[in-house]
Amino acid sequence: MESARSRHESAAPGAFVAFTRFVLCGGGVGVASSFAVGALAAWIPWMLANALVAVVSTLLATELHARFTFGAGSRATVRQHAQSAGSAAAAYVVTCAAMLVLQMLVTAPGALLQQAVYLSASALAGVARFAVLRLVVFARTRSRAATATPGPRPLYASSGRIAAPTGPEELCRAA
Repeated sequence: MESARSRHESAAPGAFVAFTRFVLCGGGVGVASSFAVGALAAWIPWMLANALVAVVSTLLATELHARFTFGAGSRATVRQHAQSAGSAAAAYVVTCAAMLVLQMLVTAPGALLQQAVYLSASALAGVARFAVLRLVVFARTRSRAATATPGPRPLYASSGRIAAPTGPEELCRAA
């Protein structure tokens, strides 16, 4: 009998639906993060503020993606958090590099320009993260459901006897 969890896993969303959910969940967390970085940067160095916000937002976003975006329907595993953290570390490097380039090009950038640069860098990194999360981090959840579907009849029966080949491809495999 099929469990509710395996039924839910087999109903993983398609790429378009997953990307839409990713944008809504991850984008919402990203926008909130940009304001949090700006607020924290008033008290601590920007790089440290970005690092702290990146950690908290990554944990939150990974949970949202596990539960809603990629159809896992349950909490993210430690492995998924660790893999997601790797992609978030790359996003952190991208946002820091963008802000450093901005500081080198503009002597005193205003808050609006800083937000625009930060959000643009985050969006670019976000598209790359979507690919990593969908194809690597949460791919195992989808592949488990795919492997649960019955495949071709096995060559050996469960009783240990050899089953008679039913077609030319099984004859080739039996040889």
